[in-house]
Amino acid sequence: MNTNQRQWSRARDELVQAIEALGFPAELGELIAKHLGSPRAMERMISYLEYVKPGNEELIIDEMLAIRSEIDAWKEKKASEEANARYNEILYYGLTEDTDE
Repeated sequence: MNTNQRQWSRARDELVQAIEALGFPAELGELIAKHLGSPRAMERMISYLEYVKPGNEELIIDEMLAIRSEIDAWKEKKASEEANARYNEILYYGLTEDTDE
């Protein structure tokens, strides 16, 4: 198991424990961990659970969706910035072909 897998596994376990501490089934924590995908996102979710202590599953799922939405928006923004940077390079340098002849 590499370092990234250990981090993900540790974050998942902590998330499941936080979900169970609120009285919800461990399976809910497993599903949320799977949908969040990254240790950082899971840590955000754990912080929410510990601070807010939501009383029903709908609030937990709403927060998971909000975190996921923010992550997706950030990824889209970064992809757009990269595309814009490449477009500006083309405008500045023009189209050139790289040939190894």
